[in-house]
Amino acid sequence: MPEAGLIVAISGLLPALSPAEQRVARLVVADPADASRRTITDLATAAETSEATVIRFCRSVGLEGYPQLRIRLAAEAARRVEPVDARVVGGDIPPGADFAQIIATIAFNDARAVEETAQQLDPEVCEAVVEALNAASRIEIYGAGASGFVASDFQQKLHRIGRTAYYWPDVHSALTSAALLSRGDVAIGISHTGTTGDVLDVLEVARSRGATTVALTNFPRSPIADVADHMLTTAARETTYRSGATASRLAQLTVVDCLFVGVAARNRAKARKALEVTAEAVRSRRVTRRRG
Repeated sequence: MPEAGLIVAISGLLPALSPAEQRVARLVVADPADASRRTITDLATAAETSEATVIRFCRSVGLEGYPQLRIRLAAEAARRVEPVDARVVGGDIPPGADFAQIIATIAFNDARAVEETAQQLDPEVCEAVVEALNAASRIEIYGAGASGFVASDFQQKLHRIGRTAYYWPDVHSALTSAALLSRGDVAIGISHTGTTGDVLDVLEVARSRGATTVALTNFPRSPIADVADHMLTTAARETTYRSGATASRLAQLTVVDCLFVGVAARNRAKARKALEVTAEAVRSRRVTRRRG
């Protein structure tokens, strides 16, 4: 587990923990500094669970025991950047918040999602995915809801540099496309929760046909991991009014942009030429300001 990413890692593992361990996790994530000062008995009591559960939680997140957890939490709390606006607490927007507070809260948490996603993104996995994309004869991208917009954005980016890529918003079309894939093709499934049935089903079909499967999710132990050859993760924490729609989408776009640039960099001359040609194709559609 990365030294600087304990809170991000715990947040990502949250759905895979037992209910009692989740209560411990939420206390730790909400206030790492406070948790680091507590004894194991204090933390167990606050989480309405036992000391044995706290120890199990430590091991579930990859730590040897409670002393190591306290040390890591203290270090992370010392590095943690707090919002300039003191009213921005935990990302939630309380009833009666004025618009200045809404703007500050959204801006801070969106920026944190992008920054923490970049910090925990595994360069080796990204490299492997880019290599697969670069060698692929066909790339299929799948996503539903807000993740579908990210899938569409990625398809458009790849298409503009001359890559054969498709996005299928309809599950029937997605399943039929996946059934026609073969070894050497790449299928990418995007799901914030990692539990979107349509996306999981399509990746499973693609994998059965021999295609390389890639998952982009916020939760590395979610069901999508079972059908993915490569796992890419985001670090977004959705809050009030924003579940699966805002911070997660920006975090996903960060990963997508990294992959896109990686593919383009391996084909620099071809990509630059394709971007110039496609830009020229739509230049006449732009309206210039008229005087008068």
